[in-house]
Amino acid sequence: MLDTRFENLLGKTFKSVVGEVGGDDIKFTTLDGEEYILFHDQDCCEYVRVEDITGDLDDLVGAPIVQAEKVVNGDKKGETGPAPKYQGDSFTWTFYKLGTSKGRVTIRWYGSSNGYYGESVSFYKVKP
Repeated sequence: MLDTRFENLLGKTFKSVVGEVGGDDIKFTTLDGEEYILFHDQDCCEYVRVEDITGDLDDLVGAPIVQAEKVVNGDKKGETGPAPKYQGDSFTWTFYKLGTSKGRVTIRWYGSSNGYYGESVSFYKVKP
């Protein structure tokens, strides 16, 4: 797998987008056969999952991506987000915003931990 920037999806056209609320990954496959994945590698004393998907993932299929943005909103800098469902010593919201001419989708991840473990979401190119 190759670590890559989420913004690299701009201009790509997806053949499929697979994932669900409560899941631990979202998989993207382009018409060119490239594969990408959003995921968190779980460790002890942490919880990171897809908390919400606003919009229809099918709107991301068959039209070029015109918006690909990552926004992180966590407690570490005194920022606020939706009230945490699962309390921990530390939490992070990560929002992935995607759009095409067919519609917009926001994938919201929630991570919490005891403060010693990571809450971030990784984005990788799986297959060139």
